Amino acid sequence: MSRIGKLPIEVPKGVTVTVSGRTVEVKGPKGTLSRPIPGVIELKVSEGKVEAVRPDDSRENRAFHGLVRALVQNMVTGVSAGYSKELDIVGVGYRAETTDGKMLSLSVGHSHPVELTMPEGVSVAVENRGVKIRLSGIDKEKVGQIAANVRAMRPPEPYKGKGIRLTDEHVRRKVGKTGAA
Repeated sequence: MSRIGKLPIEVPKGVTVTVSGRTVEVKGPKGTLSRPIPGVIELKVSEGKVEAVRPDDSRENRAFHGLVRALVQNMVTGVSAGYSKELDIVGVGYRAETTDGKMLSLSVGHSHPVELTMPEGVSVAVENRGVKIRLSGIDKEKVGQIAANVRAMRPPEPYKGKGIRLTDEHVRRKVGKTGAA
């Protein structure tokens, strides 16, 4: 039995989960998320709980069991509490600016500022004089993907540590060249 898949999902007050056919829809105070259910896993909704049930122990069904449970759990958490990622910009002259929470402009050593438009459902805020970026939204996948896209504009380099990194990310530093003795 899947350790993740067998756990019931606690549905907080104010959140409703509805399953219609192969689609699950979760509504909460922060918004609504909907997604198709992969595989043949069934979701059983009861009072305050959702359970993922697989029909048999085939390899494919065992793989989808934990996946479906985790996807629905992420949807429930997203519409009730939301998700956020923080990124730090390290480097002299590197900074970020935002316009109305939908456009992010990065000055990170390129010949021109790099501008990124946030998709629907993801908002961006720049704090601490342009060196801390906070991305937030209800869809965990979107927030994580946008954070990865922003980090990819200037990933941290190992010698001075300059670049864009997640706040809790540790960058392994290398020793630079030693002079000829």
